[in-house]
Amino acid sequence: QVQLVESGGGLVQAGGSLRLSCAASGRTFSDYHASFSGYHMGWFRQPPGKEREFVAAIRWNGGNTYTAYTADYADSVKGRFTISRDNAKNTVYLQMNSLKPEDTAVYYCVGDQRAWSMSWTGWASRGQGTQVTVSS
Repeated sequence: QVQLVESGGGLVQAGGSLRLSCAASGRTFSDYHASFSGYHMGWFRQPPGKEREFVAAIRWNGGNTYTAYTADYADSVKGRFTISRDNAKNTVYLQMNSLKPEDTAVYYCVGDQRAWSMSWTGWASRGQGTQVTVSS
């Protein structure tokens, strides 16, 4: 019901930056009038030859909290990556700074209306991925 399309991947030198985007669309928003603003969104990555791993999430805190969203990060990217969202565009971003060769991976966008998780299988919607390659 929800399609996620990532973009912005590419080749960058170590120390450089990239910004990934993930656009959400589908009947959930158009026909059922669900609001993207209430979706938990996140990013995972799969380095070559390794398991897929959690990178970051931006989760909806509900309508009665001082802060609408909370961001969570894997320790390996904390302080270098920033997740954000533009609800008017149904889009979530991952700004990646100070990139390292070990950040090389396919990056996947995920989304879920009910809950968020640090496990890949805990997300209802998943994108096809975008390749990020960091050269040394």
